[in-house]
Amino acid sequence: MHKRILVLEDEEAIASMIAMNLKVAGMEPVVFSDGLKLQQALSGDHAFDLAILDVMVPGLDGFGVFGLLKPYKIPVIFLTARDDLESKLRGLTGGAEDYMVKPFQVMELLVRVEKVLMRTSKGDVLRVLDLEIDLEGHRVRKNGVEVALKPMEFDLLVVLAKHRNIAVSREDLIGLVWGSGYLGESRTVDVHIGQLRKKLGLQKAIKTVPKLGYRLEDEGL
Repeated sequence: MHKRILVLEDEEAIASMIAMNLKVAGMEPVVFSDGLKLQQALSGDHAFDLAILDVMVPGLDGFGVFGLLKPYKIPVIFLTARDDLESKLRGLTGGAEDYMVKPFQVMELLVRVEKVLMRTSKGDVLRVLDLEIDLEGHRVRKNGVEVALKPMEFDLLVVLAKHRNIAVSREDLIGLVWGSGYLGESRTVDVHIGQLRKKLGLQKAIKTVPKLGYRLEDEGL
Protein backbone atom coordinates (compact mmCIF):
# COMPACT_ATOMS: atom_id res chain seq x y z
CA MET A 1 0.00 0.00 0.00
CA HIS A 2 1.35 3.41 -0.98
CA LYS A 3 2.11 5.90 1.77
CA ARG A 4 -0.23 8.89 1.57
CA ILE A 5 1.57 12.20 2.00
CA LEU A 6 -0.32 15.41 2.73
CA VAL A 7 1.36 18.44 1.11
CA LEU A 8 0.47 22.04 2.00
CA GLU A 9 2.25 24.36 -0.44
CA ASP A 10 0.86 27.43 -2.22
CA GLU A 11 3.63 27.84 -4.81
CA GLU A 12 2.38 25.73 -7.70
CA ALA A 13 5.81 24.96 -9.18
CA ILE A 14 7.17 23.74 -5.84
CA ALA A 15 4.02 21.75 -5.06
CA SER A 16 4.17 20.04 -8.47
CA MET A 17 7.85 19.22 -8.04
CA ILE A 18 7.28 17.71 -4.59
CA ALA A 19 4.26 15.72 -5.78
CA MET A 20 6.08 14.38 -8.84
CA ASN A 21 9.06 13.19 -6.81
CA LEU A 22 6.87 11.61 -4.13
CA LYS A 23 5.08 9.66 -6.88
CA VAL A 24 8.39 8.49 -8.34
CA ALA A 25 9.34 7.32 -4.83
CA GLY A 26 6.19 5.18 -4.73
CA MET A 27 4.08 7.45 -2.52
CA GLU A 28 0.67 9.07 -2.99
CA PRO A 29 0.77 12.88 -2.59
CA VAL A 30 -2.38 14.85 -1.79
CA VAL A 31 -1.73 18.56 -2.36
CA PHE A 32 -3.45 21.63 -0.90
CA SER A 33 -2.53 25.28 -1.46
CA ASP A 34 -4.85 26.76 1.17
CA GLY A 35 -4.92 25.94 4.87
CA LEU A 36 -8.67 26.48 5.27
CA LYS A 37 -9.47 24.19 2.35
CA LEU A 38 -7.25 21.57 3.91
CA GLN A 39 -9.11 22.00 7.20
CA GLN A 40 -12.45 21.46 5.46
CA ALA A 41 -11.19 18.32 3.72
CA LEU A 42 -9.57 16.90 6.85
CA SER A 43 -12.86 16.09 8.59
CA GLY A 44 -13.69 13.62 5.82
CA ASP A 45 -10.22 12.27 5.10
CA HIS A 46 -7.38 12.15 7.59
CA ALA A 47 -5.76 8.86 6.56
CA PHE A 48 -2.28 10.27 5.95
CA ASP A 49 1.07 8.75 6.88
CA LEU A 50 2.93 12.08 6.93
CA ALA A 51 2.38 15.79 6.21
CA ILE A 52 4.76 18.28 4.56
CA LEU A 53 3.67 21.78 5.57
CA ASP A 54 4.63 25.23 4.37
CA VAL A 55 4.09 27.89 7.04
CA MET A 56 3.13 30.91 4.96
CA VAL A 57 0.03 29.82 3.04
CA PRO A 58 -3.42 31.41 2.53
CA GLY A 59 -6.35 30.78 4.81
CA LEU A 60 -4.78 29.02 7.77
CA ASP A 61 -1.02 28.97 8.15
CA GLY A 62 1.11 25.85 8.54
CA PHE A 63 1.31 26.16 12.32
CA GLY A 64 -2.49 26.27 12.49
CA VAL A 65 -2.76 23.19 10.29
CA PHE A 66 -0.14 21.49 12.47
CA GLY A 67 -2.49 21.87 15.43
CA LEU A 68 -5.33 20.30 13.44
CA LEU A 69 -3.20 17.26 12.56
CA LYS A 70 -2.09 16.46 16.11
CA PRO A 71 -5.26 14.57 17.16
CA TYR A 72 -4.78 12.27 14.16
CA LYS A 73 -1.12 11.61 15.11
CA ILE A 74 0.11 12.50 11.61
CA PRO A 75 3.90 13.11 11.59
CA VAL A 76 4.84 16.55 10.24
CA ILE A 77 7.82 17.95 8.35
CA PHE A 78 7.83 21.72 7.97
CA LEU A 79 9.16 22.96 4.62
CA THR A 80 9.21 26.75 4.61
CA ALA A 81 11.12 29.94 3.86
CA ARG A 82 10.72 30.95 7.51
CA ASP A 83 14.26 30.43 8.79
CA ASP A 84 14.08 32.46 12.02
CA LEU A 85 14.91 30.65 15.23
CA GLU A 86 11.51 31.37 16.78
CA SER A 87 9.68 29.59 13.95
CA LYS A 88 12.05 26.60 14.04
CA LEU A 89 11.61 26.25 17.80
CA ARG A 90 7.85 26.61 17.50
CA GLY A 91 7.74 23.77 15.01
CA LEU A 92 10.22 21.40 16.61
CA THR A 93 9.25 21.93 20.25
CA GLY A 94 5.62 21.64 19.18
CA GLY A 95 6.24 18.08 18.07
CA ALA A 96 7.21 18.27 14.40
CA GLU A 97 9.51 15.50 13.17
CA ASP A 98 11.67 17.87 11.10
CA TYR A 99 12.02 21.46 9.90
CA MET A 100 13.52 22.25 6.49
CA VAL A 101 14.24 25.71 5.14
CA LYS A 102 13.77 26.77 1.51
CA PRO A 103 15.49 26.67 -0.89
CA PHE A 104 15.92 22.91 -0.58
CA GLN A 105 17.15 19.86 -2.47
CA VAL A 106 14.39 17.41 -3.42
CA MET A 107 16.63 14.43 -2.68
CA GLU A 108 17.23 15.69 0.85
CA LEU A 109 13.48 16.07 1.36
CA LEU A 110 12.88 12.49 0.18
CA VAL A 111 15.59 11.21 2.50
CA ARG A 112 13.99 12.98 5.45
CA VAL A 113 10.53 11.74 4.48
CA GLU A 114 11.79 8.14 4.29
CA LYS A 115 13.54 8.46 7.65
CA VAL A 116 10.40 9.79 9.34
CA LEU A 117 8.21 7.11 7.77
CA MET A 118 10.59 4.37 8.88
CA ARG A 119 10.65 5.84 12.39
CA THR A 120 6.89 6.32 12.74
CA SER A 121 5.46 3.32 10.85
CA LYS A 122 3.72 0.94 13.22
CA GLY A 123 2.85 -2.61 12.38
CA ASP A 124 3.43 -2.19 8.66
CA VAL A 125 4.43 -5.24 6.64
CA LEU A 126 5.78 -4.97 3.10
CA ARG A 127 5.18 -8.00 0.89
CA VAL A 128 7.44 -8.41 -2.11
CA LEU A 129 7.85 -11.67 -4.05
CA ASP A 130 8.11 -14.38 -1.37
CA LEU A 131 9.25 -11.93 1.32
CA GLU A 132 7.46 -10.38 4.29
CA ILE A 133 9.25 -7.31 5.65
CA ASP A 134 8.12 -6.36 9.16
CA LEU A 135 8.98 -2.65 9.44
CA GLU A 136 8.29 -2.32 13.14
CA GLY A 137 9.97 -5.55 14.22
CA HIS A 138 12.88 -5.22 11.76
CA ARG A 139 12.36 -8.81 10.65
CA VAL A 140 12.36 -10.43 7.23
CA ARG A 141 10.71 -13.75 6.42
CA LYS A 142 11.18 -15.70 3.20
CA ASN A 143 8.35 -18.18 2.65
CA GLY A 144 7.56 -17.81 6.36
CA VAL A 145 11.12 -18.51 7.54
CA GLU A 146 12.97 -15.65 9.24
CA VAL A 147 16.25 -14.59 7.64
CA ALA A 148 18.77 -12.63 9.73
CA LEU A 149 19.87 -9.34 8.16
CA LYS A 150 22.24 -6.69 9.44
CA PRO A 151 20.66 -3.26 10.09
CA MET A 152 21.96 -1.65 6.89
CA GLU A 153 20.97 -4.70 4.83
CA PHE A 154 17.46 -4.44 6.24
CA ASP A 155 17.22 -0.71 5.53
CA LEU A 156 18.51 -1.24 1.99
CA LEU A 157 15.94 -3.97 1.37
CA VAL A 158 13.17 -1.68 2.64
CA VAL A 159 14.19 1.10 0.25
CA LEU A 160 14.33 -1.29 -2.72
CA ALA A 161 10.96 -2.78 -1.77
CA LYS A 162 9.31 0.62 -1.43
CA HIS A 163 10.70 1.61 -4.82
CA ARG A 164 10.12 -1.78 -6.45
CA ASN A 165 10.26 -1.85 -10.24
CA ILE A 166 11.99 1.57 -10.17
CA ALA A 167 15.72 2.00 -10.82
CA VAL A 168 17.40 3.67 -7.82
CA SER A 169 20.87 5.16 -8.21
CA ARG A 170 23.73 4.30 -5.86
CA GLU A 171 23.81 7.92 -4.73
CA ASP A 172 20.12 7.87 -3.82
CA LEU A 173 20.50 4.53 -2.03
CA ILE A 174 23.37 5.97 0.01
CA GLY A 175 21.29 9.01 0.92
CA LEU A 176 18.23 6.96 1.89
CA VAL A 177 20.09 4.25 3.83
CA TRP A 178 23.37 5.70 5.11
CA GLY A 179 22.31 9.36 5.19
CA SER A 180 23.35 12.47 3.26
CA GLY A 181 26.43 12.91 5.47
CA TYR A 182 27.95 9.54 4.48
CA LEU A 183 31.55 9.98 3.31
CA GLY A 184 32.47 6.41 2.39
CA GLU A 185 32.66 4.77 -1.03
CA SER A 186 29.64 3.94 -3.17
CA ARG A 187 31.00 0.38 -3.41
CA THR A 188 29.50 -0.30 0.02
CA VAL A 189 26.13 -0.39 -1.76
CA ASP A 190 27.39 -3.12 -4.09
CA VAL A 191 28.65 -5.17 -1.14
CA HIS A 192 25.32 -4.93 0.69
CA ILE A 193 23.39 -5.75 -2.50
CA GLY A 194 25.55 -8.86 -2.86
CA GLN A 195 24.64 -9.93 0.67
CA LEU A 196 20.92 -9.39 0.06
CA ARG A 197 21.04 -11.42 -3.12
CA LYS A 198 22.84 -14.25 -1.34
CA LYS A 199 20.84 -14.32 1.90
CA LEU A 200 17.40 -13.92 0.30
CA GLY A 201 17.92 -15.65 -3.04
CA LEU A 202 17.32 -12.43 -4.97
CA GLN A 203 20.00 -12.91 -7.63
CA LYS A 204 17.44 -12.60 -10.41
CA ALA A 205 15.07 -10.13 -8.71
CA ILE A 206 17.62 -7.42 -7.85
CA LYS A 207 18.73 -6.18 -11.26
CA THR A 208 21.90 -4.18 -11.82
CA VAL A 209 21.15 -1.04 -13.86
CA PRO A 210 24.41 -0.22 -15.72
CA LYS A 211 25.98 3.14 -14.81
CA LEU A 212 23.13 3.86 -12.37
CA GLY A 213 22.28 1.50 -9.56
CA TYR A 214 19.75 -1.25 -8.83
CA ARG A 215 16.11 -2.20 -9.30
CA LEU A 216 14.07 -4.77 -7.36
CA GLU A 217 11.70 -6.35 -9.85
CA ASP A 218 8.34 -7.54 -8.65
CA GLU A 219 6.11 -7.23 -11.68
CA GLY A 220 3.42 -9.32 -10.04
CA LEU A 221 2.38 -6.44 -7.78
